[in-house]
This record gives sequence, structure tokens and C-alpha cells, in this order.
Amino acid sequence: MSGLLPPALVPILMLLASNVFMTFAWYGHLKHKSSPLLIAILVSWGIAFFEYCLAVPANRIGSATYSTAELKTIQEVITLAVFAGFSVLWLKEPLGWNHLIGFSFIVAGAWFIFQKW
Repeated sequence: MSGLLPPALVPILMLLASNVFMTFAWYGHLKHKSSPLLIAILVSWGIAFFEYCLAVPANRIGSATYSTAELKTIQEVITLAVFAGFSVLWLKEPLGWNHLIGFSFIVAGAWFIFQKW
């Protein structure tokens, strides 16, 4: 995979995929609140395994290009983007202007992390 894509893009794509798994692990069960909590925990744990299989190597690969603070910032911005889509598309919960403004502030904070002052 890393030979076909720019090295800076590989960890981002892997973190994006890992976030999809983790978002389903953490929040997917909310669409099925009638199932027993223990089942939700076990299923979520199983889904989270795949998140770790992507996130750990993404961070290892990404550390060749990004600092740890940059990797964590990338992770958080991806998490917000994935969560926003998940919330609207899977949980059918609308995002309000207040959410978008709050997310925008977080993205603005991320911009500062990547500045080389």
C-alpha cells in the first residue's frame, strides 16, 4: 500500500478506516438499544479489534512523517468528520449550527498544530 501512495497519505487513510470501525464500536449499538448491554459490549469489542489493527500500524507508519502531536491531531479531526457523518447517516441525528461551529474551532486548533513557527 505504501508504495502506491505518498507516505504522508497512508497513515491518514488507515486512521480514517480505523475511525469508521471505532465509531461503530462506540456508537453503533445506540441504534439497537433493545439488545442486551453485554452483547453490545462484546460486539463493540470485536469491532474495536479491527480498529486497533489499523490504528496501531497507522501511527507506527505515520511517525516517520508526522510528530506524535500531529498524528493525534489528524486522528481527532478524522474522528470528528467520521462521527458527524455517522451521526447523520446511521443514527439519523441532525447536526446543528452549534455543532458545526464547535467542530470548526477544533479544526482551527488543528491548523495551529501543523504550523512551523
